[in-house]
Amino acid sequence: MLDDRYEVVKKLARGGMATVYVANDLRLSRTVAVKVMNDGLGDADDFAIRFDTEARAAAHLSHANVVSVFDQGSDGGRPYIVMEYVQGFTLRNLITREAPMDPRRAIELVEPVASALAAAHAAGLIHRDIKPENVLISDRGQVKVADFGLARAVTANSNAATTGLVIGTVSYIAPELVTKGRADARSDVYSLGIVLYEMLTGRKPHQGETPIQVAYSHVHNQISAPSMEVSSTWQGGRGGIPPYVDALVTAAANKDRHNRPLDAGVLLGHLRAAKDALARGVVDDPALVARMRRTEPEPTDSHTTPVPTLPPRLGAERRFTPVTPVSPTFDVSIDGAPFYSTGPVPYSPQSPHTRALPELSAAPTPSTSSRAPRPEASGRRWRRLVAVLAVLAVLGGAGWGGWYLLEGRWTTAPAMATLTQADAEAAAALAELHVTFQQDYSEDVPAGQVIRTEPAEGGRVLRDGTMTAWISRGPERFAVPEVTGQTRADAEQLIASGSLALGTVTDEHHDTVPAGTVISQGVAPGEQVKRGTTVDLVVSQGPAPVEVVSFAEKPLAELQAWAKANLITLETTDENHDTVPQGAVISQNPAEGQLHRGGSMTAVVSKGPVMVKVPTGLRGQGAETVAQKIRDAGLVPQFKRLVNGGFGMVLSVEPGEGTSVRKGSTVVINLV
Repeated sequence: MLDDRYEVVKKLARGGMATVYVANDLRLSRTVAVKVMNDGLGDADDFAIRFDTEARAAAHLSHANVVSVFDQGSDGGRPYIVMEYVQGFTLRNLITREAPMDPRRAIELVEPVASALAAAHAAGLIHRDIKPENVLISDRGQVKVADFGLARAVTANSNAATTGLVIGTVSYIAPELVTKGRADARSDVYSLGIVLYEMLTGRKPHQGETPIQVAYSHVHNQISAPSMEVSSTWQGGRGGIPPYVDALVTAAANKDRHNRPLDAGVLLGHLRAAKDALARGVVDDPALVARMRRTEPEPTDSHTTPVPTLPPRLGAERRFTPVTPVSPTFDVSIDGAPFYSTGPVPYSPQSPHTRALPELSAAPTPSTSSRAPRPEASGRRWRRLVAVLAVLAVLGGAGWGGWYLLEGRWTTAPAMATLTQADAEAAAALAELHVTFQQDYSEDVPAGQVIRTEPAEGGRVLRDGTMTAWISRGPERFAVPEVTGQTRADAEQLIASGSLALGTVTDEHHDTVPAGTVISQGVAPGEQVKRGTTVDLVVSQGPAPVEVVSFAEKPLAELQAWAKANLITLETTDENHDTVPQGAVISQNPAEGQLHRGGSMTAVVSKGPVMVKVPTGLRGQGAETVAQKIRDAGLVPQFKRLVNGGFGMVLSVEPGEGTSVRKGSTVVINLV
């Protein structure tokens, strides 16, 4: 509910400026359209005043082809206007369904739009945002133009004005709005010409990947004749586009506003003339083509003498007073401040405000006095007049020169941030500046877009001067070098040369990596990182120390297990030992102290004592003979007499003959 009067039924559409709702007017019991301005359009109080002014001006425009404004107000700090609800569709919907259109169909639809604009221009109003979306067509086929005055109200107070942007769909915006920020009646004529071109061809004449490229095309490129975009040729009522319609469209959408029809009233006359020729099946008419290129109204009275154009007084402000029936020429600054034209004031022979003055004559005007002025006095007055004019000219020239030196030679740097290089060039060209490019890295701006400019947006720059723009190369990244396996010194050098920084260095023992060599790095090789990123290192101290354990007289298997666990290389030799059991360690080197993992040691392993066999063939031999054989075998003989006083012959030995015994063992010789 708005102001306890308008009951919102549903939302129709939302745009950049406002949201439109269908509502019931509870007081008058009628359906209306309510347009509520979106947030973010500038200072609330100032905007409300401007919005109120523009809405009131639009409400005074009464025309069959203009959407009527019934009421305006503010609810919750958001201005709104109440308008006639037109149930139907927009010209955009129709273009989507029917374009390219037959010339007669297109002109029949555009004629009421031009009629509405003609009435507005005569009343001193500019629409500033003519586009298919603002042309409504009711279910009964009536054409109505919406949003008079809103573009100016919003532009005058929105952030868009402060950032150098312009209100109005860029596909239909007039070049002077882009370059100068000022609009007059011819700006509406241009936009309507672009709309007519699109209706005839099915495409917009100015194309681009971005809005600024489209705006650049508006400023620098003339549109082609619509007939060049359609395949068929006009045959007097069938297909194609005749030359006089081409002339009508290209004149209306001329990039130079001085070559366009003066206002929508002039354009309306051209449309009606073209409509009549189309109805009569005219194929071509050079005179009609020439007429379509006229910018002034058709003369209706050849006997009216024009008012001479006199130079304005120095320092005087030229304000335009509208005359009828010719529409006024007026400029409006994009920031809402008035712009007064210094060109000749338009006139109409039929206007009640127009006077036909007698032509200025070089002959002296007769005086009412019978005495003519003296030549000397007349000469002095003439010289004084020349002197005064010269002084005024010098002062005026000095003032202009001072303004130019102090302010006039400067302009404002346009916004380029985040634009592509092509768009930045277009933005500079639109501002009549040059731009050079440098490259830099940016963490925030994608590659290929402008990071910053010098001077910055809104800064002062000489007209036709040069700006510098820095194009983003994207984030600055460096590949982390492979330093694993390098010495610490080499690793530090590689890291520094890669624009990175050495991080924490940790020393660790390692079984296989030599001391002083990098074991691992904190950031993987090849990873893309920012400048100055720290890379941590783990550097080897070599193998860890191992405390040596004595394995003397212990089984060799225990020594081998210990050596394996500590990566010790073990070398062994075997020796007989009388006391150390076979397979046990006799000795090791080192026997104590420390080794490093991966080191080596030696060990002597016992094979046990030396074994010999008891000689054989001893039975029956003499005692001394057997004793000697036993001694030769490394054994110790010991006699044992079994019979006292026997013969001294060997009966047997113990251990028995052929038995293996430890060398040095005692062998008992039994004698009989």
